[in-house]
Amino acid sequence: MTGLPRGLVVLLGTAAAVVTMAGVRAAAWLVAPALLALVIVIVASPVHRWLRRRGLPGWAATTVLVLIVYGTLVGFGAVVVVSGARLGSLLPQYAADARDLAADLAGRFGAGEIRQSLRSLDTGKVLSSLGSLLGDVTSLTTSLVFLLALLLFFSVEAAGIDDRLAGIAKVRPELHAALHTFAHRVRRYLVVTTVFGFIIAVLDAFALVWLDIPLAVLWGVLSFVTNYIPNIGFILGVLPPAVLGLLGGGWRRMLAVVLVYVVVNFVVQSLIQPLFVGDSVGLSTTLAFVSLVFWAWILGPLGALLAIPATLLVMALLVETDPRASWVASLLGSLPRKRA
Repeated sequence: MTGLPRGLVVLLGTAAAVVTMAGVRAAAWLVAPALLALVIVIVASPVHRWLRRRGLPGWAATTVLVLIVYGTLVGFGAVVVVSGARLGSLLPQYAADARDLAADLAGRFGAGEIRQSLRSLDTGKVLSSLGSLLGDVTSLTTSLVFLLALLLFFSVEAAGIDDRLAGIAKVRPELHAALHTFAHRVRRYLVVTTVFGFIIAVLDAFALVWLDIPLAVLWGVLSFVTNYIPNIGFILGVLPPAVLGLLGGGWRRMLAVVLVYVVVNFVVQSLIQPLFVGDSVGLSTTLAFVSLVFWAWILGPLGALLAIPATLLVMALLVETDPRASWVASLLGSLPRKRA
């Protein structure tokens, strides 16, 4: 390859990248749950080591790790299922409110084609989009059985991961260092994002209860989940409660919901959190947004949640293992904050 013209090398590399992306996109049903399971086990693996240091046998520590992971997923699933069933019972009631709202708008502002469009509006489809949005954000339930199986296998394998990494370090020390850095950055990113997401979810839920918005706990969970989506998670989280506020209390209540989310979510998620996340993962804000669009296109809705970990994994395997590519990390990384 060293004797080939640079243009041909670039062309062949681009073609290989396109073929790889097409393959990953075609196998997204497998890659996305596997990556999610890997990220979850990476975050939970320190619990396994902590239990072993406390004298717990390996099988017992693995069992505790599996129970923690499964228990967390089951808890989230229970909230979504119960709240989703309640949402389904509320939709017919809000469908009538939506028709009244459309008729009122048509009477005040509609004229000609605009009025005809408002009259022909299918409010049932508009309201059903709330459930579709929630289903997209929590789409991991689509492959739940496969995901749980992967979590079980990965959790069992986590017991011997240190020995395997030690074997890699003897042959490929640069790969060992890159994988170690990847795991460390993913843990820091998820810890920071989880802490901020929990704060946002609690504040949003209390505010929605105060504003008398139905299913405040469900929308709090939605805020928590969408906090893992860089840049646009705030918008996805505010849409369902804002629509319910409009239908149940009019424009003022909807504006109150949006204002609360702007104050809480936008300030914390878009201004404060990126300062900590950028330092913890070493990615620029621009790269985080591009990663969101790219991985959502490649892996679907789960790709939006896994955009940052997936980008870190690609950088670890393709950039940080090659000393000649260190300039790429410098170009794409976040700038260090200046100390006063």
